[in-house]
Amino acid sequence: MKFKKVLIVGIEESKLEPFFWKRIDAISEKKVYVPKDSSDIKKQLADSDCALLFLGTKFGREEIDAAPHLKYIGMFGTGYGRIDTVHAKTKGIIVTNIPRYSTEGVAEFVFAILLEHLRDLEKGKSQARAGNYSEFGFGAAEIKGKVFGILGLGRIGSRVAELALAFGADVRYWSRNKKSELEKKGIKYENTDVLITKCDFLSLHFALTKDTEKFLNRERIQKLKSGAIVINTAPMELIDINALEKRLGRWDITFILDHSDEMTADDLKKLSKHKNCIIYPPGAYLTKEATRAKQEIFVANIENFLKGVATNKVN
Repeated sequence: MKFKKVLIVGIEESKLEPFFWKRIDAISEKKVYVPKDSSDIKKQLADSDCALLFLGTKFGREEIDAAPHLKYIGMFGTGYGRIDTVHAKTKGIIVTNIPRYSTEGVAEFVFAILLEHLRDLEKGKSQARAGNYSEFGFGAAEIKGKVFGILGLGRIGSRVAELALAFGADVRYWSRNKKSELEKKGIKYENTDVLITKCDFLSLHFALTKDTEKFLNRERIQKLKSGAIVINTAPMELIDINALEKRLGRWDITFILDHSDEMTADDLKKLSKHKNCIIYPPGAYLTKEATRAKQEIFVANIENFLKGVATNKVN
């Protein structure tokens, strides 16, 4: 069985190795590529029976209704909050994503960027390149003994919690469901609005859904402990950007993010003017191991759907 027309939205050819494109070619009669902000998407959907979407692509009721032959939507990433999965289900359309592929990569990245900031490594490298090897003028802090808060204790959040424990931090969390196995290791459950007032470090690990959008709202941003370092390797839709900008203006917190590719130019401009907001390219998941696993799961999801055994279905 093959798809008659696969619409590929925002996924450049360089995102998959040739081996994986060949597997997609083997199960499709025709492939059409469009940018994720293209005005031709609805037109191209009219005769598409498969849509493959780059992370962050909006695919709501309008797009789904414009695709009467659509059977399958494959998300090239984990988050699927911009897809109307409920409406897709009413139309008999299966939606899949790519879970678990980047757990270790993202968790390790959280500590890479935290340590880079705490130990002033960028300054150190720059100074040494200029031939100045003096240790004077550097400030540093340790993770050990600090309150390390985690919002969302799924796969990545749980791994971050384990690593924070290994550093000797006082690890606390809030998640929709309590995690008894991790609590046995010494991780403490705490109400969100209490937790965020105590955290020296706060790491966010929610998927984007209607319930988590702007989870860190104006009230919660105001409650953040003075001196806190907030790390968000999840979608920035979890944050009230305007409220964050105002809090950054007080110069008493640091905010670090890496989902810059999904943000609007206006929001990036707002945040980038604050030196206490550190913006990275979306590199948390870019390990060799995760990149390969991501491609394999993505293509296997498509193949398995055509075999009648949908894997990693989210609706």
